Amino acid sequence: MITWRKSSFSGTNGGCVEVAWRTSSFSGTNGNCVEVAHAPAAVLVRDSKYADGPVLSLPGFGWRVLVARLATDA
Repeated sequence: MITWRKSSFSGTNGGCVEVAWRTSSFSGTNGNCVEVAHAPAAVLVRDSKYADGPVLSLPGFGWRVLVARLATDA
């Protein structure tokens, strides 16, 4: 599932930045989901229950390290 969201940095002049949030394929249907979006200089991660809450922003290298580490701990 992809959800588009306008960036809080977008103005009202039509020059908007939008990011597409993708739900993990490992997420169930109980609402406990991790969502990821690709921004120009980072990968964004959030909890789907708190769409307006905090967002973790990782540079591309940091994202790859996190995913590799999670894969080895699984």
